[in-house]
Amino acid sequence: MAKPAPVFAVLGAGSWGTAMASVTAANGIRTILWGRNAEQMAAMQQSHRNERYLPNLDLPEGLEFTADLDYALSEANQLEIVTPSGAFRETVRASRDFLQRHPELCWATKGLEYGTNQFLHDVACEETGQTLDMAVISGPSFAGEVVRQLPTAVTVASNNEDYARRVASYLHNHSWFRAYTSDDMTGVQLGGAVKNVLAIAAGIADGLGFGMNTRAGLITRGLNTIVQLGVELGAHTETFMGLAGMGDLILTCSDDQSRNRRFGLALARGEGVEAAQQSIGQAVEGIKSAKAAWELAQAHEVDMPIVEQVYAIIYEDKDPKQAVIDLLKREQKDEVE
Repeated sequence: MAKPAPVFAVLGAGSWGTAMASVTAANGIRTILWGRNAEQMAAMQQSHRNERYLPNLDLPEGLEFTADLDYALSEANQLEIVTPSGAFRETVRASRDFLQRHPELCWATKGLEYGTNQFLHDVACEETGQTLDMAVISGPSFAGEVVRQLPTAVTVASNNEDYARRVASYLHNHSWFRAYTSDDMTGVQLGGAVKNVLAIAAGIADGLGFGMNTRAGLITRGLNTIVQLGVELGAHTETFMGLAGMGDLILTCSDDQSRNRRFGLALARGEGVEAAQQSIGQAVEGIKSAKAAWELAQAHEVDMPIVEQVYAIIYEDKDPKQAVIDLLKREQKDEVE
């Protein structure tokens, strides 16, 4: 029997959730974007814009907006979660009845669960108590550029090859959006989480007036340590050479559209962590990811010096200039170590 036409409920109406909903809506798939703020969703329905997070950008005409979660889930047969990582468990829990009927879940949330350091696929299984077909969407992609339909490529990693291909087909658009598939959910999620920490480091370095040499070194050495941690956790080395690894890392470290990079710039200006976060106005995933990555590195005895220094700046009030000095003072070693 042929599968029914997909109807997406996209949960999370921030910049990235709005962008992901715009992709499927632009592809002619009925898409319902849910957000918890009823006033915001009503304004989006009226203007067909997300002025809070993506000002002055028109959204696809077919995109629907609601603050009624029951309505969104009752109308849909495909679920995509695009909340901050801290809200992921709560959102899965609220969707359990839906997942009993439709045991498939994809998400474009980047990060690990704060406090437990769990990967989100483990959180989903724990909350639902069932076996799900799952897929994570990640890659070098700024929300505003996606809504503007500028050429973009992402990776869809899944525990089910058929489901990965299906999710990729819903996203793929021959004119501007390419979706590749992978079976390495751990690697794709780790790359998406730790790159935010390195983007904070790049912002700090640039804010302190260091040059492109410094940034290139941070990106390269940072990627090396992500690979080391990833291998310890069972990820594939080649994943980190692709879109969800190197691609996303270069993008996030190099452009001020990145909230994590802007957060690092603010720290370099002397703003405290709280003030810097408030100045961004949206979730800065790298703050929590710094702690998660540092704790994972400690647990698995992987040396991640850049992550360690970002952690010290955020959680131990270390001076950013001293952090750079301490990185440079490290013992000389072979590059591949």
